[in-house]
Amino acid sequence: MEDKNLGVETLSEAALNRLGYMLDNLECGWKQLAKAVAEQPQFCYSEKELTDCSLKVLNPHGSPGRYLLALLADRGCTLAFLLQCLKKIEHREAAGFLTTHVMEQIDITLQPQSQRVPEGSPVVLSCRAVGTVDLTYQWFKGKVEVPGGNGPELVLNPVSPAQQGPYICRVSSGERYVFSNWAHVRLVRSGGASAGSSYFPSSASGLYVTQQPRPQVLMEGDTLYLECTAQANPPPQFQWYLNKQPMPNCTRSILKIPCITTADRGTYTCKVYNLYHEAWSDQVQVNIGPGSFSDASWEAPKVGKHNLQIGDCCATDKVALLIGNMNYLHHRQLRAPMADVHELTNHLRQLDFKVVALLDLNWQEMHSAVTEFLLLLDRGVYGLLYFAGHGYENYGNSFMVPIDAPASYTFKHCLWVQDVLQRMQERQTGLNVFLLDMCRKRNPNDESIPQPGPLRVTANIVFGYATCVDAEAFEVNKDDLSNGIFMSFLKKRLMEPEKVTVILDKVAEDMGRCEITRGRQALELRSNLSERRALTDSIQAPACQVTASTRNLQWAIAHVLPESCCLQFECGVRVQLGFAAEFSNIMIIYSQILETPKDILSCSAQLSDFTEGPEVDLKHSNQESLCEAGSLLLSMDDLLPLEQPQLFTRISALQRLKKELSFTVCIHYKYTNLDEEVLEEQRVSVGKPLVSKLNLHEPRLSHTSSSDRQISSMMESSSFSESFRANLPNLNPSSIGSASTSWSYYQGPMESPTFSSLKNEPEETICPEFLEAEEPPAIKSLPSASSQELPFKFSNLPNSI
Repeated sequence: MEDKNLGVETLSEAALNRLGYMLDNLECGWKQLAKAVAEQPQFCYSEKELTDCSLKVLNPHGSPGRYLLALLADRGCTLAFLLQCLKKIEHREAAGFLTTHVMEQIDITLQPQSQRVPEGSPVVLSCRAVGTVDLTYQWFKGKVEVPGGNGPELVLNPVSPAQQGPYICRVSSGERYVFSNWAHVRLVRSGGASAGSSYFPSSASGLYVTQQPRPQVLMEGDTLYLECTAQANPPPQFQWYLNKQPMPNCTRSILKIPCITTADRGTYTCKVYNLYHEAWSDQVQVNIGPGSFSDASWEAPKVGKHNLQIGDCCATDKVALLIGNMNYLHHRQLRAPMADVHELTNHLRQLDFKVVALLDLNWQEMHSAVTEFLLLLDRGVYGLLYFAGHGYENYGNSFMVPIDAPASYTFKHCLWVQDVLQRMQERQTGLNVFLLDMCRKRNPNDESIPQPGPLRVTANIVFGYATCVDAEAFEVNKDDLSNGIFMSFLKKRLMEPEKVTVILDKVAEDMGRCEITRGRQALELRSNLSERRALTDSIQAPACQVTASTRNLQWAIAHVLPESCCLQFECGVRVQLGFAAEFSNIMIIYSQILETPKDILSCSAQLSDFTEGPEVDLKHSNQESLCEAGSLLLSMDDLLPLEQPQLFTRISALQRLKKELSFTVCIHYKYTNLDEEVLEEQRVSVGKPLVSKLNLHEPRLSHTSSSDRQISSMMESSSFSESFRANLPNLNPSSIGSASTSWSYYQGPMESPTFSSLKNEPEETICPEFLEAEEPPAIKSLPSASSQELPFKFSNLPNSI
């Protein structure tokens, strides 16, 4: 018999987290559950509440499903109604878990402990359990029921020799029952009458453990707490052991180890002794970090639809800066970086990375972006830097070329990768990964050899070069959705729970097996990584929550979108404006007419007169489709209702916005009894959206020393200080956009300028070979084809990066 009238709030935190993970999927998850529970008026949630729910995915440990369950608990949702709704949406896994493991579960929270006591002393055996129904207890001595032993405590007072033996407790609820662990009651006697009469009274002539330590499952950074208590006369002393070795200075009944690491895992036991006796506690297993143990009770968290085996290592956070440069001013334009950055962004977000994805940065913007990226790094953080664009390498030094580099560029016009590495090491990161999708040909116009400062011996550096030294990196010349060669192979391996270097080794092998790339482009891996760190490692929050909170705020500020708004015009027309992030520096504005008076025959709304700075192609603004506006976001159906027509405008280069973004909304309409068209305007200001708040166009102070690691450096940063003071009061979590997570896209064809001479372009090989392939149909995501099926074709135009 089950009492299903209990509320969702009665579920344990572990059960709520488990249900939340089950609901964190698109096909059958929290969105469908929110619609199902809305049949009851008290569970109808506003659009803002559901938006807050979806934004929980931005938190490293956030769960939209868990947040929805909290909302249901606050409004008194019962387990019966929750189960009914889970069955309605056909979420069999969650419904089965709720029925079998929660609503009918009996969980013993206190196990009876074995005891050694003097004859005539009282013995109390305790067993306690929790469940959602009334529980009954029955004690057994061996296989025989103990008369009157039908409570959570069994009292033997006084204990006699006949009562020695094994005891067990059965906890029942209807037809379901579980048994406790066995507890043995044994009698102890003093060593001799003479000794006992003077020094060791017979009433307490033994030593016995009254509380045993318990097994622990912890994460790195947690505090280990074990306790062992005993009764004895003279008073007992304690010595803790780890893996059968005594632990120095661990001589109290309570063992407390703050900020544990994987070195603290193992078997713990405590020796209890006094002048006359000695006893040992139970041996208990302490496991540190998910995946480091074989306890069947632990289940690895899910990342998207992948069940990842988490390694022994953990990150305090994960941060990635992705830069894709395509539209060069004085060099050949590229096509793949946009698709590559988009693809990598989607994969890294599934692995809980905080991703800043930027397209087409000049020299100042690249330097400022790296400086802001460094502010997000700290002790134990995994940092990943990806660059796709033109580049070169001289004497072991790699340089990333910004879009405004002159025709005869040198290292002074570029971003020096080794300098970025040195600055990352100063932040004491847990892992530094560089993925450089660029050419590594020598630059004949740059003979200087810059000398980097001394690097720390950190054994946490991984370089993945898309090609080898003095070679080129190719991009696929098929359509504007195509990835570069490197990303085409990397995206198929990135989600695997393997050490970073193992992943890149597999990518190199895949590229080597592909006939199209063999002999033209080969991945090169450089690493001194000594630990088995993977991009799929879980995140363990650091002990200093101030640092983590400041880092989260710094990242969130760069991803704040304007809130959707409605404009009311004097003629009675209502226009809605909405906003979506394509990248961290590219935003889509969509407009639609919500309401038109009956006497207005036709009406249209258009955007114009944008603030100077960002790039808006007026020829492609106010378009009826995202493709025509310069971007195709194929999954927009989930965000935009289609009953009303929309117009789309794409705004890029938001990093160049120096003041608030404003524009004019102009409506053109005709009345039924008039032939002339009427015009009405409203000026709209939406603040500084997305990355524009960081003012990447402003110069940054040069870095000095590792002492700048302190969090005060973040607060003193010119961009962060301004953003923090000016925008923190208005920072609404519901307005945080997630670039490249909700909408897929492609960009239309780009016109490449012609150049008479590219004086400093690294020499590029023209490959005459041509691989024919049929054009694929329109797709919603970038494909992940097998190596032999990749639709590569090398054009008769130079197409290397």
